[in-house]
Amino acid sequence: MTIQDGSVGQLNFVQRHGLWSEEQTACVARIQSDIKQYDLRTIRIAWGDQHGIVRGKNVMAHDFLLALKNGVDFQTATLFMDTTNNFIAPLFSSDAGLGMTSLAGGPDAILVPDPTTFRVLPWVARTGWVLSEMYLASGDPMPFDTRQVLKRQLKALHERGQDYISGLEVEFYITKLEDPKLLPEQSGWPPDPPGVSMIAHGFQYLTEQRLDEVDPILQLLHDNLEPLGLPLRTMEDEWGPGQCEFTFDPVRGIAGADNMLLFRTATKQICRRAGLHATFMTRPALPNFFSSGWHLHQSICDADGERNLFANHADRENSLSKLGREFVAGVLEHARAGAVFSTPTINGYKRFVANSFAPDRITWAAENRAAMIRVLGGPGDEATHIENRAGEPCANPYLYMASQIACGLDGIDRQLDPGIPEVSPYESDKPKLPASLMEAVDALEVSDHFRQRFGDPFVDYMVALKRHEIGRFLSYVTDWEQREYFEIY
Repeated sequence: MTIQDGSVGQLNFVQRHGLWSEEQTACVARIQSDIKQYDLRTIRIAWGDQHGIVRGKNVMAHDFLLALKNGVDFQTATLFMDTTNNFIAPLFSSDAGLGMTSLAGGPDAILVPDPTTFRVLPWVARTGWVLSEMYLASGDPMPFDTRQVLKRQLKALHERGQDYISGLEVEFYITKLEDPKLLPEQSGWPPDPPGVSMIAHGFQYLTEQRLDEVDPILQLLHDNLEPLGLPLRTMEDEWGPGQCEFTFDPVRGIAGADNMLLFRTATKQICRRAGLHATFMTRPALPNFFSSGWHLHQSICDADGERNLFANHADRENSLSKLGREFVAGVLEHARAGAVFSTPTINGYKRFVANSFAPDRITWAAENRAAMIRVLGGPGDEATHIENRAGEPCANPYLYMASQIACGLDGIDRQLDPGIPEVSPYESDKPKLPASLMEAVDALEVSDHFRQRFGDPFVDYMVALKRHEIGRFLSYVTDWEQREYFEIY
């Protein structure tokens, strides 16, 4: 052993704590080969934080080979940060303000790369990329690591001889970057948002003319996303100016969430390098811009992936199988508390408006885009699945999918009945979705279901995180308030 052997992470951390599967271990030889073949200089060890934002470290290639054994040290202070890196709890107190003495003082954790996610980045010279998970120095999983939250829900499915299928349908905006607002006085906390202009007028939904206007940008994204192995299916021009929709072929297990995380961070980086700004914010505060959504397509299959368990071959009366209907019922049952995971920002709730192609209440329907849960397919159709239309594009993909599985399994275990599908969801008497993040957080805090499935520490953590974000929002004097009160009072 040399001093260099322990220069990153903890010596033999992965092997000592048995953190890799045989499949992961087998990938190491391929990674070593890729590093040599592509003469890689730097590897980005990426970690999806509590918000679904990618953080991480650039590690030199020679030290990355050590990180595959040892992991890499990483600052736990990131766990205490809201979306603009304001601290949500006193991490220097005896229990870090979160009831966890192991996090007091902001000690290092260990990021452990998942070798199955290794890729070479097409838009960055001599650079690789790999996803990681966070562990405490003791070798115990970090309880706030959201990828591991999803893996635990997937494990519950696997123990039943089942697996999760997800397909992504994501709307977002691409704009031309006019002013990055980089003057010192513009670098507040948070900084001024960039000044942008449109890349196309929009308002000609799915026309070839508008699509051709933005085609050079879409091809740039295509040429960088496909080499990453992302299963890109379609690239479409949406309603708003520069609003796009990308869809991806369905995949099994955790891959759908990994793909979403990589897609968002890659798109933003590629666009920025081209003088563009891509945003997955749900409703940008720009004139004539509409809301964007993330429609999550999902189903359950058997362990071999050969049989869709949502497909109904038993009768001609129901679009979904019994198991599929029970899954839907569970998602609907916990929709208010689950909104924290599908719609985690204050801005996202501005999308829940009647007659807007977004849901405003907790409903399900067959082939109706007004419902929260839309069923695609029908009796005898092997491709039958459901689409949750309540999600926003900036949701943490691990928590969004984990919440769907946890709620769906509860519906199956309790054999819940979702009732009759709605014919006119906007006219339904069903309960409304939360009108604000505040309502959703209140529902999550008292949810026995999520406390049982995700654990009290994680639910309390999410409540504290979102309450801090809400508190900052409520203390901010808005333009509306200034216009409403400054002159008249």
